[in-house]
Amino acid sequence: MTRLAPWPNHQLTATGSGLVAVLLWSSLATVTASVAAIPPFQLVAMSFALATAAGLGWAQVTGERLEELRVVPLGYWMLGLYGLFGYHAAYFFALQNAPPAEANLINYLWPLLIVAFSPLLPISSGGRPLRWWHIAGAALGFSGSVALLAGKSPMPSEAGSHVAGYLAALAAAIIWASYSVASRLFAEVPSVAVMGTSAATAMLALAVSLASETWVWPSGAAQWLAILFQGLGPVGLAFYLWDSAMKRGHLQFIGIASYATPLLSTLLLVVCGLVEASPLLWLAAVLVAAGAAFCGGDFMTKHDKS
Repeated sequence: MTRLAPWPNHQLTATGSGLVAVLLWSSLATVTASVAAIPPFQLVAMSFALATAAGLGWAQVTGERLEELRVVPLGYWMLGLYGLFGYHAAYFFALQNAPPAEANLINYLWPLLIVAFSPLLPISSGGRPLRWWHIAGAALGFSGSVALLAGKSPMPSEAGSHVAGYLAALAAAIIWASYSVASRLFAEVPSVAVMGTSAATAMLALAVSLASETWVWPSGAAQWLAILFQGLGPVGLAFYLWDSAMKRGHLQFIGIASYATPLLSTLLLVVCGLVEASPLLWLAAVLVAAGAAFCGGDFMTKHDKS
């Protein structure tokens, strides 16, 4: 007899952590717009310095001990630096060398790549077969991103001049997806270890900023508060939650649900009066919701034989 069984509680909680990270990331565009005058790598350095401090709060809430960081394997530190710093370096290069809307569209291949990469994991680490409905749901989500970003800028007639930017955006997508899925191989490492990779990312970003940018101090309390929120929220807590989700949650469901990030981000920009709503926005909403719903039944339950 076939019956439906709910997810284990730990898996449900971890997956929920990933969805909260998606919600936090959706606020990033609005917050970043308020500190647009701050050079990108300076902003990364400041944000990840705050994210490092957020690790102390994470340890207090979760009970994870900082002493455990002394036995974290070198492979995890290298993976974390590859993911956090590598992604931001590639993404910012893409934005500087290609039209932002198109760079963003390529960058948002990462949720689809999470779905595609997850079967490569060993079964003992949570790898599971890729089914046709996973691919269909991911395709619907990606179509939502295409619809959302299609009206933001015209396709460039000189596309060849943006090849480096496009390749960097693709690299960013691959880096983030592979980092996220590979985190599953270090499930025994507490998420407070993100504190160490955040500190290393902050230092590397600071070095790049000092070498290539002119330092600009935030002007006024509003910008300082925006940076504080960014460092503790979308760049701070979100990465700790994401780490937990990638290690113990449902990777394919989280990957598809991540397509809500650009949609929720745009909706928040509309609410804040920074952009105008359009028919493409509502089309994107339908496609993203359809993609998640298409796979929802498969992920929210599992079939057991009894």
